[in-house]
Amino acid sequence: DLAKELNFFSISSDGNVANWTMSKNELKMEQIMQLKLVSVTTSNSNGSSLGNNTISNSSSHTNNFGGINTDAPEEALMSGLASGCCFDFNRVYEHLFIVGTEEGNIHKCSKAYSGQYLETYLGHHMAICTVTWNPFHPRVFLSCSADWTVKLWDYSLPNAVMSFDLGNAVGDVAWSPYSATVFAAATADGKVHVFDLSINKHEPLCEQKVVKRAKITHLSFNKRDPILIVGDDRGGVNSLKLSPNLRTLYATNTSPKDHIANMDKILTSLDSKQ
Repeated sequence: DLAKELNFFSISSDGNVANWTMSKNELKMEQIMQLKLVSVTTSNSNGSSLGNNTISNSSSHTNNFGGINTDAPEEALMSGLASGCCFDFNRVYEHLFIVGTEEGNIHKCSKAYSGQYLETYLGHHMAICTVTWNPFHPRVFLSCSADWTVKLWDYSLPNAVMSFDLGNAVGDVAWSPYSATVFAAATADGKVHVFDLSINKHEPLCEQKVVKRAKITHLSFNKRDPILIVGDDRGGVNSLKLSPNLRTLYATNTSPKDHIANMDKILTSLDSKQ
């Protein structure tokens, strides 16, 4: 903040994104955006409607990061507001953030455009629990949902580039702080799934049952040590130490450019198969 005042952002199920600022002894709230409900429709090459909740596969859908996509499918604003579930700000472009909603949509937003979405991504069919930008690659983010899936997205593409069905509602997903290709997901059956996309693009390297009669709600990587902490809906917190095969990259001094290059290789390989 330019004024060096303490501030934080919040999202609510009432459809509001707000910025809270501590000014002297007062906490002030500024509305950043209202999450409008949208119905997304597309047309085929003959101009006829393909119906709601579909996305065009045309390459013209891509846009520059941070710009409003004029070639995107038509978005018709509906009455009422979407229920916001989660959000995350981009690490490189601080004005940009993504929002996950109870309706299953993901919206790319900007603090500079309070009344309009920059992009809407469809792919989930139930409430989105977490959206999180990759800590190294500014175009890539993950989402997880109660529809049992974790999806990998490139902001410039309308559809998810990868999707993982974990067989149960996914309560949280988190990128590792030491590799652009490693992430962990927590499911309602008490399991933690750890992926490394540079090794296996289809299955987790590790699937561990952590709790028996509770749902895992949150997980987080330690930024210094190879440790993962997991919280559940009964108030329990478990600390997990990553096995040697899951922390081989932890000791390497990989530069940020190398991390970005590693993820770009994965995105390129996926694009070549489509």
